[in-house]
Amino acid sequence: MKRNLLAIAIPALLIAGAANASIEVWNKDGNKVDFYGRVYALNYLTDRNNQAGEGDKTTARLGMSGQTQITDAITGYGRWEYETNTGKKSDNETRYAFAGLNFGDFGSFDYGRNDGVLKTLTSYTDVLPEFGGDASNNDLYALTDRTKAVATYRNSDFFGLVNGLRFAVQYADNGDNSSTQNLNKSDRSNGHDSAEAWGTVVDWDVLDTGLSVGAGYAQTGGHKDAKAWSVGIKYDNDNLYLAALYMQGKQKYGWDNASTTKSADDLKTKGFELVAQYGIDFEIGRLTPSVAYIQHKVQDASSFSRSGDAGLKGNDLAKYVDVGLTYDFNKNLQAIIDYKINLLDKDDIGARRALYDGERFSTSQIKATTKDTVALGLIYQF
Repeated sequence: MKRNLLAIAIPALLIAGAANASIEVWNKDGNKVDFYGRVYALNYLTDRNNQAGEGDKTTARLGMSGQTQITDAITGYGRWEYETNTGKKSDNETRYAFAGLNFGDFGSFDYGRNDGVLKTLTSYTDVLPEFGGDASNNDLYALTDRTKAVATYRNSDFFGLVNGLRFAVQYADNGDNSSTQNLNKSDRSNGHDSAEAWGTVVDWDVLDTGLSVGAGYAQTGGHKDAKAWSVGIKYDNDNLYLAALYMQGKQKYGWDNASTTKSADDLKTKGFELVAQYGIDFEIGRLTPSVAYIQHKVQDASSFSRSGDAGLKGNDLAKYVDVGLTYDFNKNLQAIIDYKINLLDKDDIGARRALYDGERFSTSQIKATTKDTVALGLIYQF
């Protein structure tokens, strides 16, 4: 998944006034508005015609960020971002929509649709040209991806006392967090009606070494009671980027469209992601090769598979090696190629779970989800 400053909602960037390659359209009397956008021409290639998700993946994105100076110490800000997909199954999404206040050394507070608090850590390894970012999945781990109705408090430099030491606390009210999508007030089968969630994260840029470390925890309400723990480390200095992430999650019950019984409880997932990148500068542009290893698994997968899913033996949800190249012509234009070397077996739950929404699926469909995929893309952004 593409690492892009536009895709990470950090109020400090808004206060600084410039999202990556954005266009300033208004700056007067303490009020400032920037627009930004992206066209991502993208296609997935595989070696099977029935590969799930094969073909055109082109998207277009438009966003706005603004700020207003209230006093010398208080600034208001807001952000909105919208994306539309092309192709036969085109759809649209409001990615971000939030507003807040920044109090300088005392931190910032905002509310709306925003990143889950653990995105701070999953972004360490979510830097590949196209793939990766499997930990940023609210179905597996709580508050790791964009979520509606979240109130977030963030503090940078620990009240101005420690440079690079950041922390955040977040509360989600009936958001679309891990396994809470159907836990509304009409779902009383287990006597619970809560889809709330909360989480916290702390990370630190260690002095001027280029090293950053962080840890976080999140938990949802409702009868599935999803929890997630995470630790991460990254090194970003000169042209070298190295990162590692460990995630662990637990849900009281299995996924929707999986086990048909209520006796399958304590679904436990864990995973780790390793990424290495190196930038090479040319007279025109910059080439960044990358390599990564991603693996996420569930404990005792057969307990959480769909009823009658014969032959399921493997616990891996995702397992692959990724090799990619990004070429930045300039700050506005990029070309990418990303090769996902899929290590899933047809007996792994990860090869079947994506098919659980259908009533029936064939052996050829299962095999298709274990095949390698190449992504080719051209990105224009402003």
